[in-house]
Amino acid sequence: MISSLRGRVIAAAGSSIVLDVGGVGFHVHTTPAFVLATRDGAEASVHTALIVREDAMTLFGFPTRDELEVFELLIGVTGVGPKSALGVLSALSPDQVAEAVHREDDAVFRKVSGIGPKTAKLITVSLAGKLQAPAARPASAPAVAGGAAENVLAALTGLGWSERVAAEAVDETVAEASEVDAASVPTLLRLTLARLGPAQQVGRAR
Repeated sequence: MISSLRGRVIAAAGSSIVLDVGGVGFHVHTTPAFVLATRDGAEASVHTALIVREDAMTLFGFPTRDELEVFELLIGVTGVGPKSALGVLSALSPDQVAEAVHREDDAVFRKVSGIGPKTAKLITVSLAGKLQAPAARPASAPAVAGGAAENVLAALTGLGWSERVAAEAVDETVAEASEVDAASVPTLLRLTLARLGPAQQVGRAR
């Protein structure tokens, strides 16, 4: 079982990256937000799940263990395959998934492509009691705009920035961005990367 990978990004597009680990290229399916945060030649680490089927072995990877754990819970729900589970995590943070399950709000899952009303309801029922509802966030934590800030923070820490530096940058970016930009993961990620700057990326904590 491959539980994690750390290596150099040699390709990143759509919803997957290729990591060069000791000369071997691993094709990893991940969230678009994480793909946007990567750069060719940069080092990245992911927590992974290897899905084995009769005709293929597919790796899914996430910058945080929380995302991986939610992914593994989702694929255990009847009717939810790996691609649908990845779709959920592309749209929602782990905290948002936990909150929706806690509130029995299946509407948020119906908005995800490939998730129908019956499956959305099954997610809330099947995951009940398996996810802890997010506690109130301390005042020092970064602002959250519809889960976008959490996703961006996870992507940045997965790429090697320290949580403190990444959180400060995300918090400052959210404070200055418009409501629309702060709620968009790709836009918020682009703005935060611009704030961190290439010089900081080269010298970020490893």
